[in-house]
Amino acid sequence: QVQLVESGGGLVRAGGSLRLSCEASGRTFSTYNIGWFRQAPGKEREFVATISRSGGVRYYADSVKGRFTISRDNAENTVFLQMNTLKPEDTAVYYCAASKLFTTRGYPDDYAYWGPGTQVTVSS
Repeated sequence: QVQLVESGGGLVRAGGSLRLSCEASGRTFSTYNIGWFRQAPGKEREFVATISRSGGVRYYADSVKGRFTISRDNAENTVFLQMNTLKPEDTAVYYCAASKLFTTRGYPDDYAYWGPGTQVTVSS
């Protein structure tokens, strides 16, 4: 089992950057693949990016490709999401999630553990 907590959200102007962190508890963090999702008001939860256990494989949604970078530091039990060139449509609550399965399907149901989320607001 793993517990996740996101941080780093906030208010930023369009074109700006934010770096989200997802810190995990437990000794088994390196055995989990980690995904980032986001959910805007009135919309379904949307896949953003995922990274494999070792960090060697990364996959992004088309909407963030080239702007967002996912990375991880297993020694620090942390996954990061660097978000550059932010747009107002990136406004959402951002969640990290953990799965024993590495998948690029982007289905929330593939992930067993979730953090509480962190709000990202991009003003125009």
